[in-house]
Amino acid sequence: MAPLPRTLELFYDVLSPYSWLGFEILCRYQNIWNVSLQLRPTLIAGIMKDSGNKAPALLPRKAKYLSGDLKLLAQHMQVPIQFPKDFLSVILDKGSLSAMRFLTAVNLEHPKMLEKVSRELWMRVWSRAAEKAGMSTEQARGLLEKIATPQVKNQLKETTDKACKYGAFGLPVTVAHLDGQTHMLFGSDRMELLAHLLGEKWMGPVPPAAAARL
Repeated sequence: MAPLPRTLELFYDVLSPYSWLGFEILCRYQNIWNVSLQLRPTLIAGIMKDSGNKAPALLPRKAKYLSGDLKLLAQHMQVPIQFPKDFLSVILDKGSLSAMRFLTAVNLEHPKMLEKVSRELWMRVWSRAAEKAGMSTEQARGLLEKIATPQVKNQLKETTDKACKYGAFGLPVTVAHLDGQTHMLFGSDRMELLAHLLGEKWMGPVPPAAAARL
């Protein structure tokens, strides 16, 4: 019997650009490292509240730094991040509750489409995300109608609570389940350490196999 693949859980919120970086890297490496990648749509606001943390973009000096940092990371990791002009408004007013409930509904109803729909949401085309990912208009409309159901609300809360229990204080968080042990890694810049834990080779944010598909 072939050994079961190691399991990685990625807790993420589309409000977090660093979550997008971690998401793309793990999606690129999941087959190379022979891991089972479990995507976990999570509400970052819930984690911030539970941990007493604050979004770095709310601190002027950090916000100024993040803009340049993300531009460099986007180039280095080949992820098309563009800072929205209304980013602070999105954080303070709109938040990501509806988006993450939508992804939770996708995960419950069409789990195989979660990766594509998540990516499209990061691409800032939220109202057309599901259709661009290959989902029919009827399917997308049905999922939007379900984001207020107790099942979806409870699932998102349970996932967020699970991330908090692992010790999350922000996102992204990658939880590696290896040889009966659990390792929690915060951020998109711990992938080399993750490779070390897995006993695998780190080939940069864009491994050859992924670069060939770009």
